[in-house]
Amino acid sequence: MDSPGLPTAKDVREAAARIVGGVKRTPLVHARKLSALTGADIWLKLENLQYTGAFKERGALNKLMMIPEQDRKRGVIAASAGNHAQGLARHAKALGVPATIVMPVTTPDVKVRQTREHGAEVVLAGHDFDEAKAAVAILQKERGLIFVHPFDDPDVITGQGTIAIEMLEDGPDFDAMVIPIGGGGLIAGMSLAVRDISPKTEIIGVQAALFPSMINALDGGERPTGGNTLAEGIAVKDAGALTRQIVQNNVDDIVTVDERILERALSMLMMEQKLLVEGAGAAGLAALLADPARFVGKTIGLVLCGGNIDARLLSMILMRDLARAGRLARLRVQLLDMPGQLVKVATIIASQDGNVIDVGHHRTYSDLPAKMTCMDVTIDTQGQDHLDRILSNLREEGYEVEIAAY
Repeated sequence: MDSPGLPTAKDVREAAARIVGGVKRTPLVHARKLSALTGADIWLKLENLQYTGAFKERGALNKLMMIPEQDRKRGVIAASAGNHAQGLARHAKALGVPATIVMPVTTPDVKVRQTREHGAEVVLAGHDFDEAKAAVAILQKERGLIFVHPFDDPDVITGQGTIAIEMLEDGPDFDAMVIPIGGGGLIAGMSLAVRDISPKTEIIGVQAALFPSMINALDGGERPTGGNTLAEGIAVKDAGALTRQIVQNNVDDIVTVDERILERALSMLMMEQKLLVEGAGAAGLAALLADPARFVGKTIGLVLCGGNIDARLLSMILMRDLARAGRLARLRVQLLDMPGQLVKVATIIASQDGNVIDVGHHRTYSDLPAKMTCMDVTIDTQGQDHLDRILSNLREEGYEVEIAAY
């Protein structure tokens, strides 16, 4: 459904032709392992394989190419500490357009460095995104720069929508596409193409439960918005003015997913499909995991919209997932404070093929009797059943043992 003043499916088709060769036509892969685990027929669009690791390149390139040649020399400006910054910087450099990116002073050095490496001038201003946006307005006026919004711009929206055209050309007939929502540029653009090419395909948006901004925008709700989410790429407090209109016209449903489900989805993509994604990129799979009955037997398209994640955060998520599956456990064992006890506990664990990977004693900071101590033993197991056998054997030998919380 097209509305006056809004971009159309025709605009998306024209954007697709415009950006050919400028961005990667990413693979659409059949996720057989995830399909077997969920009961849905899952297809994954690997936008995490774009040069900068995210889909944002599409909208940035389309916007830049829509700027008249005589105006490009003025330069462009944006406020971003993430994927939009790198996508815009990369393609501005390729087209010879000066780019200025304003980032909060709290932005990690690695992101600042990567953006500069793409040829942009980085200006650090403000302590949060809102303050950085205020600095953009000042610089834009002073320098006569062209502002490139990360999502609420017709050319950006239609650039992002080219993903749907590729999916519908390369894949099966989809019963549904499940698409992450931050400000709404991705789902808005994709929905224009889907409604035009495959109107029977259900379009489902997914937001982090901590940032239900699009849902609030559509129903006038005042759900709390904010917090530390794994899906920082879709952690947007206010949905776009243009995007909300397109979403209202085209999107069938929007769901939210909590942090634990996001972690599980990210881990499953890594462990089962060998695909590295950021939190926002795992949001579509998280929606399937949160409500599996809804998708069983259906052909589902998911967009892995980005793969830029901090290595330390990824490591922590994978370790936490191993703990939840019983593959990794920290046992707190009470025992007499006397020689030989550690060997006995380790022998019991080894007799059940458990692997001790870390040990810690707690004598002083304990409320146990003076002749007792507690020992934390981190073990590697084959899964929950294996862990249960080790616990049972320790208890049969007279040790009080519990699993420390993860």
